[in-house]
Amino acid sequence: MRTARGRTAQSQRWLERQLNDPYVKRARADGYRSRAAYKLTELDEKFAFLKGAKHVVDLGIAPGGWAQVVRRTIPRASVVGIDLLPVDPIDGVTILQMDFMADVAPAQLIAELGGAPDLVLSDMAANTVGHPQTDALRTMALVEAALAFAIDMLEPGGTFVSKVFAGGADSALVAEMKRNFATVKHAKPPASRKGSVEWFVVAQGFKGRAAE
Repeated sequence: MRTARGRTAQSQRWLERQLNDPYVKRARADGYRSRAAYKLTELDEKFAFLKGAKHVVDLGIAPGGWAQVVRRTIPRASVVGIDLLPVDPIDGVTILQMDFMADVAPAQLIAELGGAPDLVLSDMAANTVGHPQTDALRTMALVEAALAFAIDMLEPGGTFVSKVFAGGADSALVAEMKRNFATVKHAKPPASRKGSVEWFVVAQGFKGRAAE
């Protein structure tokens, strides 16, 4: 079914939701590229992981809202982001357009960053295929890859923040985080839509490679 303007009913509902979303309006007023910027802001208000960070990796950077928050909060930090999608330049941020799952990606991220990260952010999610179980498995594979990168690369004391789904990371993933970080917490910030299945996990106090 299409509306009078040729949009599908689904796209019409999405458009109406965007137009009526206070976070979308606020993002436009504040100069952020997406409402997702406030998810990171609200998570930081709760867990305080941005202050003091010097080397930040942003996995799944597109369209750049999280990197904008990082730059505004800690302008002296070195920030490198990666995404399959093209991302318009952000002042002070190095952006790699490539697949994070490529073998060369981790080394290239670290080379561009100029040192080991003390904060790894991941807003990555797999493209959905419409089958909930498949979509969840594909996204969890990205979370696992992001965690493996964090464990391999983080400075001791560092933080890993990642989007997860279906109420949080699965038990095996949580166990792996707890082996490697001092604290592991799940949160759903107010900016995350109530109807969305996304949650976020915040793992702080990386214990170092000896914890593996």
